[in-house]
Amino acid sequence: MELALEQGTVTGGWTGDVVDVDVHVNVPSVDVLRPYLAPQWLEWIGEIGFSAPPSLVTKYPAGSSITCAPRWLPADGRAPSSELSVVREHVLEPLGVERAVLNCYWGLDCMRNPDFAAALASAVNDWLIEEWLEHDDRLRASLIVPAHDPAAAAREIDRVGGHPGFVQVFLPLWSPMPYGNRTWLPLWEAIDRRGLVAGIHYGGSSQGPTTTTGWATWFLEEHASAVPMAWQQLTSLLGEGLFQRFPQLRVSLLETGFTWLGPLLWRLDKEWKGLRREVPWVDRLPSEILREHVRISIQPIGAGPAEDFRRVVDWMGSDEVLMFGSDYPHGHTQDVGRLLEVLSPSACARLMADNARAQYSL
Repeated sequence: MELALEQGTVTGGWTGDVVDVDVHVNVPSVDVLRPYLAPQWLEWIGEIGFSAPPSLVTKYPAGSSITCAPRWLPADGRAPSSELSVVREHVLEPLGVERAVLNCYWGLDCMRNPDFAAALASAVNDWLIEEWLEHDDRLRASLIVPAHDPAAAAREIDRVGGHPGFVQVFLPLWSPMPYGNRTWLPLWEAIDRRGLVAGIHYGGSSQGPTTTTGWATWFLEEHASAVPMAWQQLTSLLGEGLFQRFPQLRVSLLETGFTWLGPLLWRLDKEWKGLRREVPWVDRLPSEILREHVRISIQPIGAGPAEDFRRVVDWMGSDEVLMFGSDYPHGHTQDVGRLLEVLSPSACARLMADNARAQYSL
């Protein structure tokens, strides 16, 4: 009964096709990565007492319902969503998922040893292949890259990006510098070369404070600051001309919500009209460019009053922008049904499956 109740909440009672673009899997411990690490790194782990990247618990505090809804927290103390059998039981089977994109945030963005970070990223990717992708054809995944070394990230994309199970490159929302900066070009060239999606997902650590004006005191502040960071990353990609340099580039925003997108598109269009000479490569309305290249998962919905929800959706200007993502196992309180109620049946079908199929070539 609990799973049936959860299905109604997660999918809003939808009975058609479902493609879930944001299913989290967790590395239960560094021990599962040992088979994929060279002897020098196994020795290093023992010498420094490494167990997990420290930023993992700052972005996803272990005891928070935002990190894991109580109904999905294993009673035996295991890490949530760390085994395929559990994800099948909680997501794939009850929701009738046709395809699910796995996103594994393990906090590697805080690792300052570039060689160790690259080795861990490779180990996570090999673990995803062997323990997940090879055992269920419904699964696709984001590959993990070292977040502070664009050249090493490109090498890792070329190493495993040809595996049919990988459809996306995981990029944490907080980054050392905006992703449009030309320092990242080796990364973008590799993403383009392999025909993958760039998935900018909540999480990460930057070189500076967690907000635009200084360090946050509380987790609430940092968590809410994801919205302006998402604004900044999209504005950077647009202003630096990434979509002109890579015409086939596809970007997904994941676990950032979407109700803020309409105001951003309006503001970008407004400012572009007066400042377009500075960025002549932005040769049409920014909103048109972003609607062509960017898709966004719906959770956390953050819908506000029901009577305003229709306006929020209309302001985005297209029903092809949104994709269903359960954000499992994180806890969210708003029913997806509230979103489906303001959409036409065809728009609901696009949101729940078709937009994701097109975005990820499923």
